[in-house]
Amino acid sequence: MPAFQPVRGTHDLLPDEQRKHLHVIDTARQVARGYGYAEMSTPIFEFTEVFARSMGETSDVVSKEMYSFVDKGGENLTLRPEYTAGICRAFISNGLAQQAPIKVFAHGPMFRFERPQKGRQRQFHQIDIEVIGAPEPEADIEVVTLAADILDRLGLLDKCVLEINSLGDIDSRQAYRRALVEYLEGHRARLSEDSLKRLERNPLRILDSKDAGDREVIAGAPPMETFYTAAARDFFAAVRAGLDASGVAYQLSPRLVRGLDYYTHTAFEFVTTHLGAQGTLIGGGRYDGLIEMLGGQPTAGIGWAGGIERLAMLAANLPPPVRPVALIPIGPAAEARALELARALRRDGLVIELGFRGNVGRRMKRANRLNAIAAVILGDDELAKGVVSLRELDSGSQSELPIERLAEKLRTLA
Repeated sequence: MPAFQPVRGTHDLLPDEQRKHLHVIDTARQVARGYGYAEMSTPIFEFTEVFARSMGETSDVVSKEMYSFVDKGGENLTLRPEYTAGICRAFISNGLAQQAPIKVFAHGPMFRFERPQKGRQRQFHQIDIEVIGAPEPEADIEVVTLAADILDRLGLLDKCVLEINSLGDIDSRQAYRRALVEYLEGHRARLSEDSLKRLERNPLRILDSKDAGDREVIAGAPPMETFYTAAARDFFAAVRAGLDASGVAYQLSPRLVRGLDYYTHTAFEFVTTHLGAQGTLIGGGRYDGLIEMLGGQPTAGIGWAGGIERLAMLAANLPPPVRPVALIPIGPAAEARALELARALRRDGLVIELGFRGNVGRRMKRANRLNAIAAVILGDDELAKGVVSLRELDSGSQSELPIERLAEKLRTLA
């Protein structure tokens, strides 16, 4: 029988890659905390209806990509394909409306049955930002600026372009939808099969088509901004002015859309050319109709999600691994004393590597392989004198040091 392999579309996060993931998460967490965002998490699976309602029964994610199953209690459940719906469900079921606006940061694994490729897996991981209960354009400005600051802290902002658009308010969107359908109906013969299906369900998604024939048709479609109400135009102007004042560069992208009806006003993406076809690092928008669709009271919302795998592949400011100190005991008495010493040093905040076996030579080889900053040798002679032999591995110098001064000395090397 062949050895087991990871399921297609999944992969193991070995220590070096895990370190990159944690760097993205920790960076995002720190920046979000500076903006006053509290961290939360929702279950990895929800009732299927949560995602079917929020993402649309006929959307590709719901109809083709969700990992759904019936559990042993007969409940229809789905592994979360995105975070927003679960956070909005939590807002409703935990009665958080009295605390609105709430500002939250989350991270974790997501699951979609897609064709695996670079930057896209069937189990993938996201960082997520949501603001619920804030209808003002200042919320849009803040979440976009927060995303820009996270990318900047990761060394990625200069590798991205922020594309931004407005979907208008509900009246704007409905008027544009009617005009777009009327235009597209006149070009049915030139539309792809996927776009013909979308024409009936969510025609705005056709604007995002990558099909060459669709793109030719779309080029002649009426521009969305001509259907903005005065309120929608003022809202988008306020968002742009706020980004200008914050020093966040952007470019207008009139074809950037969100297909579902609960999306309004701002839609945005941070796009890079450094990942090939999978170029979006962070994407989001305003979803003022979602809470109501899930059974809550009408409540504004805006947020974004960023793919950790993609961010980790490009992150430029990755800190180096912490270099440990190798503690090398020689003989049974030293082994016992080393256990006590290692625990005391770790409590003092130091990273201590205490090998499980091998003579001094083997343990020194392991210390070098781990890029240890120092080796602390403890044998019978050292025990008798109450000292350790400290070898600084970068310089090669070695000296004896009283045990009680060891922690102080090691902190100067770290």
